[in-house]
Amino acid sequence: MSGIVKEFKEFAVKGNVVDMAVGIIIGGAFGKIVSSFVNDVVMPPIGMLIGGVDFQSLSLVLQEATEAEAAVTINYGLFINNVVDFVIIAFVIFMAIKAINRLKRKEEAAPEPAPAPPSPEVELLSEIRDLLKK
Repeated sequence: MSGIVKEFKEFAVKGNVVDMAVGIIIGGAFGKIVSSFVNDVVMPPIGMLIGGVDFQSLSLVLQEATEAEAAVTINYGLFINNVVDFVIIAFVIFMAIKAINRLKRKEEAAPEPAPAPPSPEVELLSEIRDLLKK
């Protein structure tokens, strides 16, 4: 039993797992920011441009509400908001990956420094070796 606990502890504290957890948490927070940006900044002007439409309230009623049941609707306005969220997130990720790739290419293109000249001891030993070969 203690072997399983030890293995789990090693797994849970590995750098990759911790990095992944941090990425997921930051990604969730970033998703909320993007959703707020889309819902509160982007969509109101777009709705105003197309006639004062509030995208979040756009829906197709399949069945009217009754006293016993709620209305059955297809909320395509929320779907439009989610599509815009996705496009913005995908674009931001694309730009981040593009920047990372550009930095990697610069690192790969940078010439490697010339090797350091051999130390005097190495030169002396090389000369001795060459003399012994003769």
